[in-house]
Amino acid sequence: MPALPKDISGGYRTPGGIIGYPLDLIYEEVAYIAYHFHWSHSQLLSLEHADRRRWVQEIARLNRKQDL
Repeated sequence: MPALPKDISGGYRTPGGIIGYPLDLIYEEVAYIAYHFHWSHSQLLSLEHADRRRWVQEIARLNRKQDL
């Protein structure tokens, strides 16, 4: 059996990505994008986490710009 890569074989690493992301925030992001862009639930959940966060930022930017 081959050895595990060194970065996996030992030591503690903080999980990243969606594993450590609060479920409530995912619901907020999905609702926010769905409200503004009318994308489907499956479309929104199929987005990568970073892409979904980026769309939230872009919608917020558009909203701020509109308020000026």
